[in-house]
Amino acid sequence: MPAITVDDVLVLPRVPQLDPSTSFRPVRRLTTAPSGYEGEGFPVRRAFAGVPLNELDPFIHLDQMGEVDYAPGEPKGTPWHPHRGFETVTYMIDGIMDHQDSLGSGGTIANGDTQWMTAGQGILHIEAPPEHLVTSGGLFHGLQLWVNLPRAAKMITPKYQDIRGREAGLLTTSDGGSLIRVIAGEVGGHAGPGSTFTPINLAHVTLQPGAQLDLPWQPEYNALVYVLAGRGTVGAEQRPIQIGQLASHGKGDAIRVTADATQDSNIPAMELFIMGGRPIREPVAHYGPFVMNTQAELKQAFEDFQKGRLGVIPAERVPHTD
Repeated sequence: MPAITVDDVLVLPRVPQLDPSTSFRPVRRLTTAPSGYEGEGFPVRRAFAGVPLNELDPFIHLDQMGEVDYAPGEPKGTPWHPHRGFETVTYMIDGIMDHQDSLGSGGTIANGDTQWMTAGQGILHIEAPPEHLVTSGGLFHGLQLWVNLPRAAKMITPKYQDIRGREAGLLTTSDGGSLIRVIAGEVGGHAGPGSTFTPINLAHVTLQPGAQLDLPWQPEYNALVYVLAGRGTVGAEQRPIQIGQLASHGKGDAIRVTADATQDSNIPAMELFIMGGRPIREPVAHYGPFVMNTQAELKQAFEDFQKGRLGVIPAERVPHTD
């Protein structure tokens, strides 16, 4: 699980030491992601399954894509499809993915890169492995997160952000037991490169065996911890948690996760995806590729898509960023 790594975490800025009076967030709910398939048939874990929307707000959906080692000819993606009313954040941990949309934006993301597409009023896009990866096969592992847009931003002009892994904010804990990659928002006083309409934090954390992560977290944000690999405990109450499980937290000022001292032989460290944001607290009407506020708006989105108002598939592939 390469993503972005550093040779020596001890040269990185440190998460500030927490005051002894800090209130650690309790675990409200612990769920296990069911497995399924997406797009043309690539395996996913549905990380938010079984969690009420009010605990996820401002997030809607999270898929862990892979981890899978494809044989030659096996890599798969998604065909052209529409979106409206939210943002898709695709974080590639291992492997390569191409993106293209109906407005001419596009890019190739690999280890640690993120493509952030604000669908707004509507867009068509496709995500697929490049031809050379289809030919050769190889590892594929990533995440796709759907971030809701508030009513006032539902119909804004679509936007695309190409975020290179090297742009992430990097920091560690006081003992050097973790590598924290801040993709968006602000964690421990360090900002990530992602530009968001709703205030949120996104971070990928590698936690060494036996290490403890005490992470300050905005009290007005919700807090979600998803385990990408490994096992340990979460919360001050030390609830056991492992790969494919999500912890939804209650109120407090900080998050605590501890990695078990012994991990499986093929897992060198515990890997976490930590999310949180200021809840929008608006009605959600969600069906398929559209996230709106009302059923009437959903119906209009489907009608607009059928009439070609969400864009036209380009005749040619766009050149990709480096």
